[in-house]
Amino acid sequence: MTGGWLNAVERAGNRLPDPSTLFALGTLAVMLLSDLAVRLGWTVTRTLERDGALETETVAPVSLLDADGLWWLLSSLVKNFVEFPPLGLVLVGLLGIGVAERSGLLPVLLRRLLAAAPTRLLVPMTVFVGVLSSLALDAGYVVLPPLAGALFLAAGRSPLAGIAAVTAGVTCGFSANLFLTGLDPLLAGLSTAAAHLLDPSYEVAISANWWFMIVSTLVLTAAGAFVTWRFVEPRLPRPTAAEMEHGARPAEAPEQLHDADRGLRFAGWTCVALLVLLLAAVLIPGAPLAGEGARFPRWMEALVPMLLIVFFGTGLAYGIGAGSIRRDRDAVDMMGETMRTMGPYIVLAFFAAQFIACFGHSRLGEMLAVVGGAWLAALALPPAALTLAFIGVVMAGNLLIGSASAKYALFAPVFVPMFMQAGISPELTQAAYRVGDSVTNGITPFNPYLVIILAFIRRFRPDAGLGTLVALMLPYTLVFAPVWALLLGLWVLLGWPLGPGGGLVYPPSG
Repeated sequence: MTGGWLNAVERAGNRLPDPSTLFALGTLAVMLLSDLAVRLGWTVTRTLERDGALETETVAPVSLLDADGLWWLLSSLVKNFVEFPPLGLVLVGLLGIGVAERSGLLPVLLRRLLAAAPTRLLVPMTVFVGVLSSLALDAGYVVLPPLAGALFLAAGRSPLAGIAAVTAGVTCGFSANLFLTGLDPLLAGLSTAAAHLLDPSYEVAISANWWFMIVSTLVLTAAGAFVTWRFVEPRLPRPTAAEMEHGARPAEAPEQLHDADRGLRFAGWTCVALLVLLLAAVLIPGAPLAGEGARFPRWMEALVPMLLIVFFGTGLAYGIGAGSIRRDRDAVDMMGETMRTMGPYIVLAFFAAQFIACFGHSRLGEMLAVVGGAWLAALALPPAALTLAFIGVVMAGNLLIGSASAKYALFAPVFVPMFMQAGISPELTQAAYRVGDSVTNGITPFNPYLVIILAFIRRFRPDAGLGTLVALMLPYTLVFAPVWALLLGLWVLLGWPLGPGGGLVYPPSG
């Protein structure tokens, strides 16, 4: 039954025009709506914090059909595309992955990993690694889906199930982790600034949600594995013999085993040397990767170039040792072949970049989020219901504004003080926000990285469209949302602190 309605979702979605066309039509719709909003005189008022004081600001839409709006679009067209966040991230990351894959390193590693790992752990480990990938900011979108697809294909399972499982961890489990990530200080800073509107002495620790996020990681791993086994994988056909042969090389002959072993030794020593050098660059004071960058520590902001270096270096070393790379042109050809496969993604990225940039410039998403927040505030619900309603509002807001920090910068000055007056701590408000912000990441059109996932899906199913992507990811959203919200509710019911310095009530006891 479940497979039937998901198949219907996929068929209906894939009857829509090509995703590039949809983004182009979406851009046109935003232009028309922005002009209509201006002509109707629609404005909203939002609350801001400046220098410890609460101020109000009127937000008005910006027309994209008047002379200034059209000039902005024409003059920003190239900039929108070039500065589209996933574009350079994907292309740079795949240069290194392409050499590692086409030299034979990744296929050999995947085959041997599959032979050593229990089959029953393949799905939960895939989801788990996806959740942990938020340590690397957005690099998980680039590195993990093609690897998961190849690993599932090598196991005789649908590669789309592997892509879906790891993407669920990367997207819908984004805020969870066993470790503190770059998101923790970012959100804690916004929570602190918002709390100062009511209590200038209040501070939110960066570890305030840590314990809850550790348990969330384990719970979401189990939930993601269940969804994959129960809903996603049963409706996907197993790969054919031809697909298996294309995706995974046949067993090596003795001489190939010898070459592969030599290549793995070369790659292993190269990997160790590169990791030591990168670690030194992070830890030694004054080194290139030591210290703070624009928003995060330098090493976090340079993770994709670091991955390029590691994948390219180890792939090159493997190719030299195994004999698949005999001259410099071989490595260059491998990178060029990888870039040729990304042509459809580049076209899709161009139109997606214009749509997202136009929506942001029009301020429609910001205004809709303010309206949703005002509606929730007017309901005057009891604290428990208020927290659950807030999760729902954030989920809806995530369908309009993709950036976690941008949404929280909008929501925090309104909801953190309001919830404090209802006895809810800023730490609990922040945790509820993280739940709502994560669970719809896999289906929101404003997650710019989903075009990457669609490009990877099309490697295995060239006719895939947005319907395929939504049908794969929707079950995770529908399960993760209630499971994670119930976990938070149970946590509050038991009175457990959310983390070190993460109380549940305001004012804090003691």
